[in-house]
Amino acid sequence: MSTFVIVIVLSAAMLHAVWNAIVKTAADRTTMLGLVALGHVIPGAVMVALLPLPAPESLPYVLASTVIHFGYFYMLGRAYAHGDLSVVYPIARGVVPALVALWAMLFAGEVLPLQAWGGIALIACGIQLSSWQALRSGVGRAALGYAVGTGICISAYSLTDGLGVRLSGNTLSYWAWGAFLHLFVTLFIGLRKRNALGALRPRTWAIGIGGGFVSMTAYGLVLYAKNYAPLGAVSALRETSVIFAALIGFVFLKEGNWMRRLGAAVLMAGGVALIGTSL
Repeated sequence: MSTFVIVIVLSAAMLHAVWNAIVKTAADRTTMLGLVALGHVIPGAVMVALLPLPAPESLPYVLASTVIHFGYFYMLGRAYAHGDLSVVYPIARGVVPALVALWAMLFAGEVLPLQAWGGIALIACGIQLSSWQALRSGVGRAALGYAVGTGICISAYSLTDGLGVRLSGNTLSYWAWGAFLHLFVTLFIGLRKRNALGALRPRTWAIGIGGGFVSMTAYGLVLYAKNYAPLGAVSALRETSVIFAALIGFVFLKEGNWMRRLGAAVLMAGGVALIGTSL
């Protein structure tokens, strides 16, 4: 895997952590998720109007990804309703790297070397260590179920988008349609939260939609990387967003133990190195 691709995915991971921090600090996380989805729709609509359609072979993947993203937002919202973000998030993200690598092996024929699997394992361990104290406090059955469901959705759309973008013939077009079709998530949350929308301050709208722009950028960077690297490796590198989120929490939100988070960062850095030198 080239250094350029690694930098692209790690940049996407950092951006992903930023928009998750925006959601984490929101008073109403479901509404904020809706605003983040709207932040995909607005630039996506402009791009759809200007760009050609992706190749017809990729359109079923765009639609499937849209359905899976809907499930992802639903599962994530329900998980946050039953458990703290510091518990839900590492469980949801922690199961993703191994699942994506497994799905890619089964459905795309991508067999990773043993060293890359070792890197995936280190990243998964780092994810759990970053929130170990919260996890030790206990996880309710409902929160656990929705968190695992969220992780399964993430792994499913990661595989779907990885296969779809390779068939699209135009990464920008695939990116645009995937972003624009967040419209269904936006409408669903907007209808459920319609009574609360009128009370939102302009600053909240700006922060949420801005978070959506950041999330969409991260999504585009990962799509680009999936053209040039195995899906399991890209997914594992992307999940380093957890440690970026943990560091943001420690530095800006004054959360957690710095030694544990540093240890998690070291584990993840080792995992990145193993993946990067094995491919």
